[in-house]
Amino acid sequence: MEVLLNDFSPGLFVVQTILLLALIFLMVKFAWKPILNSLNEREAGIEEALAAADKARTDMQNLQADNEKMLQEARAEREGMLKEAREIKEKMISDSKEQAKLEGDKMLKQAQAAIESEKKAAVADIKSQVAELSVAIAEKVLKEDLSSNDKQLKLVDTMLSDIKLN
Repeated sequence: MEVLLNDFSPGLFVVQTILLLALIFLMVKFAWKPILNSLNEREAGIEEALAAADKARTDMQNLQADNEKMLQEARAEREGMLKEAREIKEKMISDSKEQAKLEGDKMLKQAQAAIESEKKAAVADIKSQVAELSVAIAEKVLKEDLSSNDKQLKLVDTMLSDIKLN
């Protein structure tokens, strides 16, 4: 410490103090405002960047929500289309079954009508053949029974008595 006190020069001290004050004055006058302005601009830029990042994050969340909503709508639409396709398929199957049943019933009725018609034709043919056979048998019996005059008169009397009784 003693060395410092011995080397102390009051003139040098005053000059250095004046130079320091002049440097501080020049710094305040010319450099302090631009430095503060650049710091303020940087701070504003950082705040704007943070605000933009927050806005971007909010927009991203909104987009994700919109995308999720669109996905849900697309899924619902797909489910609706699949349900509609299943309903159309089931309707087509039931319509086909119904049409096949109607066609089967129609064919069955036609077959029954054909069988009935064939049956009636067969019965009519059998009746015709029975009638012809009956007439032929009756003719033969009558020829044999009526070969004599006495038998003919007896048959006529019997027939007349039957008619009167009825």
